[in-house]
Amino acid sequence: MNHEGTSTRGPGRAVLALLLLLTLAAGAASAVGFTDSFRVRDCSWSSKGTANPYFSLRPGDQLILEGDDEGETVRNEITVLNRTERITFDVDGMPVTVRARVIRERETADGELTEISRNFFARCRQTSDIYYFGEDVDIYEDGQVVSHDGAWRAGEDGAMPGIVMPGTFLLGAKYYQEIAPESEALDRSQHVEMGIEMPTPAGTFSDCVGVVDTTPLDPESRDAKVYCPGVGLVMDEAIVLIEHNRVHP
Repeated sequence: MNHEGTSTRGPGRAVLALLLLLTLAAGAASAVGFTDSFRVRDCSWSSKGTANPYFSLRPGDQLILEGDDEGETVRNEITVLNRTERITFDVDGMPVTVRARVIRERETADGELTEISRNFFARCRQTSDIYYFGEDVDIYEDGQVVSHDGAWRAGEDGAMPGIVMPGTFLLGAKYYQEIAPESEALDRSQHVEMGIEMPTPAGTFSDCVGVVDTTPLDPESRDAKVYCPGVGLVMDEAIVLIEHNRVHP
């Protein structure tokens, strides 16, 4: 992707510099393999709350990110829904059932709807790791659904859950977020930076962490992200947080 001309609503040069830093850090530490086996049978599960500081499962919490990506104004509204999904999959021949929180992402480009996804997450109480169990995807063109590319679900076609955000952020950690080769869903994350101060239109956040997402399906792809404690995702490549709506307990 070409990120020149980042939105004037965002921090501009700071985002460009951080994107370069995170991508270079990922390239410098990419030799070791990614974890693709997780001790899910040791977990009891929660589908709500904010025990993981970088990833909310509290219904009503919302993040809105926006920015200029290749000349288009891209916007992503991420909303924790008051809804759960029952997911069942096998581990070593034994069934595991999880009640996962549904988080909706609504993406537009220049005001036109391009995608709605409903993603399934739950937290392992023992570790506060946030696991990813799949997503339903609707891809839009001219207001009509044209495909469901990228949809997958743990327990179907051999798919297994991965981790989207560990409870403890360790620099250099590398792991799969999704393990669904039949659905071509094999995103993985690498921890590349800590202690980031992140300026955004929604405010400046401290003690943030940087990750770079990649996939073996496209070895040249790099997606740099920043998460901040008490907020969650504040930067995703060219788009940055412009609004944070949080439900207060």
